[in-house]
Amino acid sequence: MIEVKDLQKSYESGLVNDRISLFIPQGSIFGLLGPNGAGKTTLIRMLATITKPDCGTILFNGGPLELKHARHMGYMPEERGLYKKMSVWDQLLFFAEIKGVAKNQAIQRAKYWLERLEISEWKNKKMEELSKGMAQKVQFLCTIIHEPKFLILDEPFSGFDPVNADLVKELVLEMNERGTTILFSTHRMDNVEELCDELAIIHQGKIVVSGKSTDIRRAHYKQTYEVGFSSNAPHEWFETHCISQRTNQEAYIIYELSCKDEKEKNTLIQQAQAHSDWVLFRENLPSIHEVFVQTVS
Repeated sequence: MIEVKDLQKSYESGLVNDRISLFIPQGSIFGLLGPNGAGKTTLIRMLATITKPDCGTILFNGGPLELKHARHMGYMPEERGLYKKMSVWDQLLFFAEIKGVAKNQAIQRAKYWLERLEISEWKNKKMEELSKGMAQKVQFLCTIIHEPKFLILDEPFSGFDPVNADLVKELVLEMNERGTTILFSTHRMDNVEELCDELAIIHQGKIVVSGKSTDIRRAHYKQTYEVGFSSNAPHEWFETHCISQRTNQEAYIIYELSCKDEKEKNTLIQQAQAHSDWVLFRENLPSIHEVFVQTVS
């Protein structure tokens, strides 16, 4: 869907995006991560055709990105921006029509989405009369009402309570199943773990990590394993290789162990199998949060 090659952008303050290259596959949910000031928003604004790069190329469905492609995009920025004096209903119709949706179809879609999110009774309210969470729902609907092929969500769950955050996640997954490609930027690593097929980490204007989530976690794997027993019966070998110990919800004793090579891993398996109360053995892959902290620290 999107291919970026050697993209560069500078402002008076200096270089913001430095020779960025990345590939967002068709139909994927792609996570864009990075600390504050890393260059995420600048990159997103170029992908959304709001600003242009100083150099480099952006391809949309195989061809150069042009302003006309914005009709096929939905962009929900971190800094929300709706018309405070406009009603919810007029707001939805306005955003649908400027994206090329016929008025009759826009009315049908607005009715559907207001009912789907259970806010039909608020349709004649002005935006300034809504709570932050309610306004967030309307902002999200304005972003998707034209059924974009490429959806950009910048901190989409900010301001939502857990119930509404789960509802938006459900809608995002539904759209993805219908073929929408989604770029998802957030500081919430749990949402990245849950939703994203692929991701990139941007730091100081450069892409420092990119690829499939599982491949990235495995690339940062440090040869640690978790072994569990139904009772506390460790061998001396476990004590010398143990990093930490805990008890899980099933009351199993879980040991985290480090192995320096494949030979030690095989010994670990043999030692575990020697106990009749052995119940668990798994690789302890790092979380996306751990990869992020390790990468940008």
